[in-house]
Amino acid sequence: MKVVAFNGSPRKEGNTYHAIKIVAEVLEKKGIDVEIVHVGNKTLQGCLACHGCARNRDEKCVTPGDEVNEWIGKMKEADGIIFGSPVHFSSIGATMKAFLDRACFVASVNESMLRHKVAASVVAVRRSGGVTTFEQLNNYITYSEMVMATSNYWNVIHGMKPGEVLQDEEGLQILRLLGENMAWLLQLIEKGEGVVERPEKVKKTLTNFIR
Repeated sequence: MKVVAFNGSPRKEGNTYHAIKIVAEVLEKKGIDVEIVHVGNKTLQGCLACHGCARNRDEKCVTPGDEVNEWIGKMKEADGIIFGSPVHFSSIGATMKAFLDRACFVASVNESMLRHKVAASVVAVRRSGGVTTFEQLNNYITYSEMVMATSNYWNVIHGMKPGEVLQDEEGLQILRLLGENMAWLLQLIEKGEGVVERPEKVKKTLTNFIR
């Protein structure tokens, strides 16, 4: 099994990386491969709402010139996905949001291609805004019909300088437990495949309140 993790921090090995790495180490001990993809230092265009991906249905965003389609491919091939972000003004980092807006919409209009993958969000923050950012990341998991792995608290770890999060003892426990629970869900789904029937896919119903 494989998990792909997306680091939404501009810093390649800042506290968001360390947060992801804590979860990854637990997964790897369970025999699950983890790839960390650095997203936050890239220059990405946000979603243009052009619906080109919905017309083409080729599992790709039509906006050229970046690595989003490569990352969408990694998400499709993975059994599990981790979204990691720092906190910028109580929100997801802008580059990470641009990626998630595009990738998750492409996935939605292409047969819900992230459906039933195991996913988790992790957040690194200096002081405040961690829970709001965590909730925002979880919106993409819910929208994509993924199975959300949880811990015993919100998946937020605290620190300012790179590596300071390793002093947050409660945060470390939260993320290690997240790794344990994510591994367990991945194993349950793998062992249940072909034994327990998956729910049928449904076409999304859209209701517009202004007519």
